Amino acid sequence: MSASNRLTRAYKQAKRVAFNDDSKFILFSDCHRGDNSFADDFANNRNIYFHALTHYFKEGFTYIELGDGDELWENLNFRSIFEAHKNVYQLLQRFHEENRLHMIWGNHDMVYRNPKYVKKHLSKYFEPVIGKDKSLFTDIAYHEAVVLQHEQNKQEIFLAHGHQADFMNYIGWKINRVLVRILWKPLQVVGIADPTSPAKNYKELIKVERRVKRWISENSHKITVIGHTHRPRFPEPGEIPLFNDGSCVHPRSITGIEVENGSICLIKWQIDTNEEGVLRVVRKVLEGPQNLKDYIQHEII
Repeated sequence: MSASNRLTRAYKQAKRVAFNDDSKFILFSDCHRGDNSFADDFANNRNIYFHALTHYFKEGFTYIELGDGDELWENLNFRSIFEAHKNVYQLLQRFHEENRLHMIWGNHDMVYRNPKYVKKHLSKYFEPVIGKDKSLFTDIAYHEAVVLQHEQNKQEIFLAHGHQADFMNYIGWKINRVLVRILWKPLQVVGIADPTSPAKNYKELIKVERRVKRWISENSHKITVIGHTHRPRFPEPGEIPLFNDGSCVHPRSITGIEVENGSICLIKWQIDTNEEGVLRVVRKVLEGPQNLKDYIQHEII
């Protein structure tokens, strides 16, 4: 099956979510939450991420995670990750309880495409303080993709991880997982990059983007947002509408995409200092906001 066919299948089987100009979404991906070891890239940005997510929860945003939220190649199970970042998962639980959470699986957490695995590992956790299990993500479902459809003009935003355009990270993900666990995880600690990742292999990154752009061009120029490559993208109106929310493992910062008031923008959260030298977490707009209607294309017949 080609990359185009995999993307088409993901689009057709995607979870449909209605939205309007009053809706508010925050899109993050590639958190790669780990076990807080030296190989846990997320640990460096955990406080930034938690602060940003707290902001979005208070402001009424719906959180959509575009895959690779949990690092399940380097880590054998979810439990060690949960224990390392318990406060993060308890915040995500609050989103879930208010029906403001949509989760997409990527290549590093592809095991979540199995509903039985999700139910077994994510539904509850053991709380040692009370000596019994507590609910976590009750009845949560992971999806390969989500399609946001505007209630009035029917404009669609296709959300996926993006590894559908990457053969070895979609079809051969189990092989890559073994290589990462055995070889690249210990080498990562001393600074050697994993060449199986398009985020660290520029040639693979370009190939992934080219394949997704081709699919968009063949499918009425649908707005498409992916992660996977870790490279933020924000096209101008008139260009092929391929967006990328970046990742949460940039050096000392995280990037994401906001959809609010009928517009879309690329944002970054980072640690900065004020004039008094006090460290603080701040939000910066990198691109946009741009009206979503500016990306509407008439379907070619």
